[in-house]
Amino acid sequence: MADLAVRERSGRANTPDPDFDWRRIAWLTHVSRAMDKLEETRLVPERKVLYQFSARGHDMAQVMLGTRLTHRHDGACGYYRSRPLLLSLGVPLADALGSGMGRAGGYSDGRDIGVVFNYPNPNGCPALPMCGGVGAQYTPTAGWAQAIRYYQEVLGDESHAGAIAVVLGGDASCATNGFWSALTIATTQKLPMLFYVEDNQFGISVPSTFQTPGGDIARNLAGFANLEILSGDGTDPAEAARLIARATAHVREGKGPALLRLTVPRLQGHSFQDTQTYKSEEFVAAEWARDPLPKLERFLVGPVMTASEWDQIGRDAEAAVASACAEAEARGISDPEDVTSHVFFDGEMQQLGGQWTKGYVPPPADETPRPEGQRLNMVTAIRRTLDQELEANPRVLLFGEDIGPKGGVHAVTLGLQEKYGPARVFDTSLSEEGIVGRAVGMALAGLMPVPEIQFRKYAEPATEQINDCGTMRWRTANRFAAPMVLRMPIGFFKCGDPWHSQTNEVQFVHNPGWRVAAPSNAEDAVGLLRAALRGNDPVVFFEHRAMLDDPWARRPWPGDAYVLPFGKAKRTREGDQITIVTWGAMVPRCEAAADGISADVIDLRTLQPWDKEMVLESVARTRRCLIVHEDLRSGGFGAEIAAVVADEAFLDLDAPVARVTMPDIPSPHNPVLLDHAVPSVARIRARIDELLGF
Repeated sequence: MADLAVRERSGRANTPDPDFDWRRIAWLTHVSRAMDKLEETRLVPERKVLYQFSARGHDMAQVMLGTRLTHRHDGACGYYRSRPLLLSLGVPLADALGSGMGRAGGYSDGRDIGVVFNYPNPNGCPALPMCGGVGAQYTPTAGWAQAIRYYQEVLGDESHAGAIAVVLGGDASCATNGFWSALTIATTQKLPMLFYVEDNQFGISVPSTFQTPGGDIARNLAGFANLEILSGDGTDPAEAARLIARATAHVREGKGPALLRLTVPRLQGHSFQDTQTYKSEEFVAAEWARDPLPKLERFLVGPVMTASEWDQIGRDAEAAVASACAEAEARGISDPEDVTSHVFFDGEMQQLGGQWTKGYVPPPADETPRPEGQRLNMVTAIRRTLDQELEANPRVLLFGEDIGPKGGVHAVTLGLQEKYGPARVFDTSLSEEGIVGRAVGMALAGLMPVPEIQFRKYAEPATEQINDCGTMRWRTANRFAAPMVLRMPIGFFKCGDPWHSQTNEVQFVHNPGWRVAAPSNAEDAVGLLRAALRGNDPVVFFEHRAMLDDPWARRPWPGDAYVLPFGKAKRTREGDQITIVTWGAMVPRCEAAADGISADVIDLRTLQPWDKEMVLESVARTRRCLIVHEDLRSGGFGAEIAAVVADEAFLDLDAPVARVTMPDIPSPHNPVLLDHAVPSVARIRARIDELLGF
């Protein structure tokens, strides 16, 4: 009797769960296999697909998971082996194949590798823009999860109740900063986020034991607080379905995040070119013995369908894939003349991401400053602007390290958490990748995040997320964008050092897709910050530490509607003997150095875009050009300005284009050393005199 009871329980456990659409799962798994086969046997050898990553072995469980993402506010983000998930979300087959061939349309219009997916999915769960870097998918997904909560708790949108964010990654990705940062965010905030780890025991050729001690991330995280952990066999249809159902239900019910680890075989190499010589023949044979497709056939034939129906599904899948391939090949290549479009918002709205796609309309703006009241320092002006935008726009939220009760290390956000609450102004864990990556996910969900990096140098761990955010609109051919305002203090203040005083603005100008503001005074800071907060592009907003309370930088409040367009420089002094181009903390020094000289002093105010027209017009009149900046000389942004002037105004020049900059050294700490290194009024004046005497 006991044995019979065990067999009965086992039989029930292996009965197909009626909550899953098993015919659709069988169809999509066959489609995925047919796509892999077509690419590997024809499209790659014909060099029509240049990068191919087989999902064979990962496919069945991925499809199962995708069929559970039915809430219209769910969000999913995968990696290069996640095509089965996209198929389950409804991506057109011709897009899935055509993107791999770099054809027009599809995920990116031929701009990105076909396995770097995205899918706005107007009818359901979107596939958030994937990244080429391993582990870069985790923190944006955490941001989407936090946005789900924000919509419910702050905006009162109950339609988000029960929605979840799902991120996919291989076992090797569990060693990345992104994984651990997202895990910290999700568990400390108890977010509706599911981590799905597909453990195939290898990161390209490196065994999982090199990524995770013992090779089992689920076992290692057993003591992690606020995290439901499930682990099992991703090739067993019954077990995979049971665990996927439990994991998704746990998160949907508001119980916090979950991590689901399913073991799967990677039945092909890491990519098509990978011969897998690092695997023994016995290991490869053992992997094929675990192929989930035959297991799925044995599981479904009888209870769900006949053998002939199963075979017919396979034939129909191959026919559908062949038809989709013909459709994709007929699309041709996108016009090369269009490849420079969609770096920034150009009037054509993206399909998903940013507050503008959610109906936000910027209030009326006044581009003329209307000074009122006493002079304010930059700290007060920036804080007041943030305060007004928080008040006017519930989609705006501020976060970063120490910006809550402390008010930021520079006091810019002082009092804002007390006024607006910890859901809108909050501290984060100490992870710059987490700060920026979280902001990406929030922006994709339609919020306007304002993350702060405490000091410019601290942005280094976030450079991957910064780059991926900037390129998003371009690499998805305007399907997605993630507008945000990334606030970042830069430069020296009283003293310097290599860690807190870096400028290096050129690094962000060199990241496509980011607008870059570098105001020198309170009035410009207000106008540029307000423009950024109401805009539809990601913006790096530099706040120079030396100018935050500098008397020269104080200005009257320019008005509640003042908006300063990007790319519009200002002459702070007018003359006809020399053009001096500068920005930030160097503006007052250049003004002082030009005392008694007929000089055009041009404060660029923004570096991306920069006002080339004003500079060239000025140089045509003065016939001399001096560029002054705090950053290092080699490769600094002044070199770009000098190149443009030399290229487009060479015949107007009566002297060489000159620069005064920091030497190619980190910022020194001792004030005497710092004053020697940073461009001083005396050094700038000496260079002016030299050019005037040329």
